[in-house]
Amino acid sequence: MIEGRSSLQVWQKSTLFANDVLQKIDELETPRKHYRLFEQLESAVTFIPMNISEGKGRNSKIEFIQFLYIARGSLYETMTLLEIFKLRDWIDNDTFAELENRSNEIAKMLRGLINSIANN
Repeated sequence: MIEGRSSLQVWQKSTLFANDVLQKIDELETPRKHYRLFEQLESAVTFIPMNISEGKGRNSKIEFIQFLYIARGSLYETMTLLEIFKLRDWIDNDTFAELENRSNEIAKMLRGLINSIANN
């Protein structure tokens, strides 16, 4: 395993979050007419831990922070897509609320990590 990234709690939580969202997608009973939305959700949710990891592997604090901002943007994109899925009744309110709570925790962790790096 690559040293560093796995020690970041936000990377661990976002990886589990991505896995769980992918699992929810696999369980959906829809006619799948909107393939692009499913693909976009898969991309957005996996980009969260991927950008954290890529940023951790960069040579500067500035680059790391930039990738953390990109990860945060992917998190927001994920939640927007999940909101659309909820509106279309592809996921229920309880599932959405659970994922939203987890995403809020990840967003706070990203903000804390960004502030920590910027202030050191």
